[in-house]
Amino acid sequence: MKTFAHCLKQISWDDVSLSICNQTRKDVERALKLNNLGPKEMMALLSPAGAEYLECLAKRAQIITRQRFGNIINFYLPLYLSNLCANNCTYCGFSMSNRIRRKILNEKEIVKECEAIRTQGINHFLLVTGEHRTKVGIDYFRRYIPLVRKYCSSLIMEVQPLLEKEYVELKKYGLDGALVYQETYHLPSYSRHHLSGQKQDFLWRLEAPDRLACAGIDKIGLGVLLGLSDNWRTDCYMLARHLLYLRKIFWKSRYSLSFPRLRPCVGGGVTPSSMINESQLLQIMCAFRLLAPEVEISLSTRESPYFRDHVIPIVVNSISAGSKTHPGGYSQKIIALEQFTPYDNRSPQVVSQVLRVSGLQPVWKDWEPYLGRHSLLEE
Repeated sequence: MKTFAHCLKQISWDDVSLSICNQTRKDVERALKLNNLGPKEMMALLSPAGAEYLECLAKRAQIITRQRFGNIINFYLPLYLSNLCANNCTYCGFSMSNRIRRKILNEKEIVKECEAIRTQGINHFLLVTGEHRTKVGIDYFRRYIPLVRKYCSSLIMEVQPLLEKEYVELKKYGLDGALVYQETYHLPSYSRHHLSGQKQDFLWRLEAPDRLACAGIDKIGLGVLLGLSDNWRTDCYMLARHLLYLRKIFWKSRYSLSFPRLRPCVGGGVTPSSMINESQLLQIMCAFRLLAPEVEISLSTRESPYFRDHVIPIVVNSISAGSKTHPGGYSQKIIALEQFTPYDNRSPQVVSQVLRVSGLQPVWKDWEPYLGRHSLLEE
């Protein structure tokens, strides 16, 4: 079966970049009037001309978001199990070339982290690790996902891409979803920032969502790391094409989107190849809301409190709050192991109160096992 990799080969990066720049105000106005958008309309909404219609775009996105999701905002927290990594990436604090203390949580430490997260009232966990197939690979996940699953109502993971059969197995242990961000769809930029390790394999990562969908994973997370390529508009267009492909072929799965920007990390990180301001970030998020009204759009603590407070009511329906980006972050006072430095350090309770003032309803738990989940935990 053909994967999205085959589709991507048929799309010229340079041609798309030129087409986006050539979009006119008339193209944008046409896109804003349509209910069903496609690739052509996304070019218009992501274009420089589209930026002139940000207020109109945001109003439409807010209406669609509230029609589809109501006033609820789902809370989640990342649970970092390890910062050990076999990749060398220019932008990540976990990169194996960085001289930081490495840590893999054991059973006792994982329990402490789970209990610490639960004291904050959050029942939706995102498991995160560095990419190390031997020490933090399928055997590790097989051993500890059932343990973590006892402490949460919904469990997704952001780890190295796995085999289809491995996703099938982890689903049986209670895995609900997985995030595999491509980082950038521009192969030259991808190669420039991934210097060694399995993550150098562009196609292996690109085809991970196909494997997830074939394995029957319920939720699949896509995203780009804004600033890695020299054209964020084209990167986001490629992401849109990826999403449209998956929704058409694997319509049984649900999808989520995230648009992280580069943040400081151990080793200094890299200077963004393309700068993107907050207005442009909002433009991206609103464009994707019009393209895919049912898709979850999340916003992490990478962004400032001001930006989050003003954008969440417009287009977001899933957020993290009080995140720690290193193993042991919730139960131990250690900060030397961070993947990146969060911008919004407010507690979930503080963020929750801000949302309530805006008329939104925080949701701390979004699943009950009796509603139909069947896993090895119940056998």
